[in-house]
Amino acid sequence: MADSACNDENRLICEPCGLELAPRKTYFTYLGHAFNAEMLCCPGCGQVYIPEDLVRGRIHQVETTLEDK
Repeated sequence: MADSACNDENRLICEPCGLELAPRKTYFTYLGHAFNAEMLCCPGCGQVYIPEDLVRGRIHQVETTLEDK
């Protein structure tokens, strides 16, 4: 979710909806493999916020492992 912003208390707010993001179990699929993780999501529009450290860490590792097979 590129359009999120932090308010004064460092909570993430969905820019289009104006709602605070809340943790929710989120399902991902990649190259025919599915996995889930607890992610911050907008309760209004359902957009998922994926922090950069997760993208560069765990998701990159899964991607590399699956592509090498």
